[in-house]
Amino acid sequence: MSFMQHVHLISPPFQFQRESPNKNGSKTTKKKFQDPETEISPAQEEEQIHRKLFVKQTKPNHFNSNSSCCSFDLQPDQSPNSPEKSDRDSPTGMAGAASALFLLDIKGRVLIWRDYRGDVTASQAERFFTKLIEKEGDQQSQDPVVYDNGVTYMFVQHSNVYLMIASRQNCNAASLLLFLHRLVDVFKHYFEELEEESLRDNFVVVYELLDEIMDFGFPQFTEAKILSEFIKTDAYRMEVTQRPPMAVTNAVSWRSEGIRYKKNEVFLDVVESVNILVNSNGQIIRSDVVGALKMRTYLSGMPECKLGLNDRVLLEAQGRATKGKAIDLDDTKFHQCVRLARFENDRTISFIPPDGSFDLMTYRLSTQVKPLIWVEAQVERHSRSRIEITVKARSQFKERSTATNVEIELPVPSDSTNPNVRTSMGSAAYAPESDALVWKIKSFPGNKEYMLRAEFSLPSITAEDAAPERKAPIRVKFEIPYFTVSGIQVRYLKIIEKSGYQALPWVRYITMAGEYELRLI
Repeated sequence: MSFMQHVHLISPPFQFQRESPNKNGSKTTKKKFQDPETEISPAQEEEQIHRKLFVKQTKPNHFNSNSSCCSFDLQPDQSPNSPEKSDRDSPTGMAGAASALFLLDIKGRVLIWRDYRGDVTASQAERFFTKLIEKEGDQQSQDPVVYDNGVTYMFVQHSNVYLMIASRQNCNAASLLLFLHRLVDVFKHYFEELEEESLRDNFVVVYELLDEIMDFGFPQFTEAKILSEFIKTDAYRMEVTQRPPMAVTNAVSWRSEGIRYKKNEVFLDVVESVNILVNSNGQIIRSDVVGALKMRTYLSGMPECKLGLNDRVLLEAQGRATKGKAIDLDDTKFHQCVRLARFENDRTISFIPPDGSFDLMTYRLSTQVKPLIWVEAQVERHSRSRIEITVKARSQFKERSTATNVEIELPVPSDSTNPNVRTSMGSAAYAPESDALVWKIKSFPGNKEYMLRAEFSLPSITAEDAAPERKAPIRVKFEIPYFTVSGIQVRYLKIIEKSGYQALPWVRYITMAGEYELRLI
């Protein structure tokens, strides 16, 4: 089992107090530090605070794929009074720190930018876009990282907008790229669509979001539901409260308190996608299964959920028989709500779920997979003026299961005309825009075989110097409800809440085709 690095943020040893009105009605911000021995100016205080941070390397652990904070373990420097140990002197001292964040239009013009550390200027956007244009002819032009003259640029493009981070630090590019993708989700939560026009129309909200999601170049909250508690579309009308939103101070940042439902329910979908690639000789050259546990929770309060699977490691530890019942999970990734230490200890998936839909876990099985729907095709050409295609489709799973919405896409020559198609089941239609014959079967039971015969006319005259056409693969789509390839099973799903209400858990299994291609024609 392979794991990615798990990182999180530890608060520095100081506290901020919210703004409070004084006697004349104006607002003042009080700061209280644990070490008040030295009296310095507020600007010097903030600079020393950030210089006391350094990055602690962490051991590999499970990776929380939906973490609301893609940052690092930070600790106070053991020698804060040493000026030579500044963050700019050490290449790893401020790993992950962004100098500035830019939002650019499709022509590289700055729409909005936010300076976090004061070591770059707005002209960095022009330098970045110049380097980006130079990379267009390069084979590695798809790389989302550009380095130029001591500045690292990390960017993603969404619609007609570039989101770019500039940093002079030796930063973790992967974490900042993940942060940019989460920033896209936050903007889409507020504006529906992230485009140049939506940014211009909502620049006030954008600036407020940029102030909340990043502090001195370090990513903070990127959960849209949490940000929406204290940033509204009419944010300037918000009243100043003495207490911050519960979700900010609560250890469970992904779930708000006070959630209530008349009917408490949990829906768990175990979805597996089968990826298969078969060569022209009928040999499987690549196969794997990608699975996900997708949840929809409608639970009141702060429930504790416990989920048990037929995991081989767990069953062997409990001394149970594992023959034919247990599975080995590879490349497991969990949502941030899962208690990873508990899973490492007894393989129990324990968590306080977010409200609504989320992916609890994803996994991969790299074992050899038997094709669930096998396709055989024969092509015969008659005197260069007619082509005949014979196709056999066979389901290779048990009779008690049934595949639905089966779609087999068969490539045909681009100059084919006058299709004549006959099928033993379902319907077939010629799609000239994709040079394919699409065979659709609504219901395909297990251990069944169906046939298709098709004839096409070809032009009687062809150019002698015409290049041979590239042969496209046969593509198959399907869904098989109440069935999993891996054999994964949910042994139990328990919901515990202090109020003692009864919740209804619903579990559903489904297998579908992922990248399912057969290069047989």
